[in-house]
Amino acid sequence: MADAPTSCKQAFDMMPARFNKEASKGLNAIYQFDLSGDGGGKWHVMIANEQCEVKEGQHPSPNITISMAASDYLDLVNGKLNGQVAFMTGKLRIAGDMGLALRMQSLFV
Repeated sequence: MADAPTSCKQAFDMMPARFNKEASKGLNAIYQFDLSGDGGGKWHVMIANEQCEVKEGQHPSPNITISMAASDYLDLVNGKLNGQVAFMTGKLRIAGDMGLALRMQSLFV
């Protein structure tokens, strides 16, 4: 991918452009991302009515919270780290609706 993000902020800024509207049909969910370490932070992604909105900060009531190191998140977004491997090795932690985590891959291209 030529436009691979080099920071977490950049990855979140790119999300709306990479959003797969078709895959979001019928989905109404809030994804919270808590990324630790250098370049980390908190972002939430709201998906509703086949739209995607990204905001910095903590959402009061997310449906799922995804926690990981900022560097691992970048590797995940850039295809250098497999999501299932990250989860199995403890690099990726999920709280909330596991089904939403499984949908993540199809939501963003």
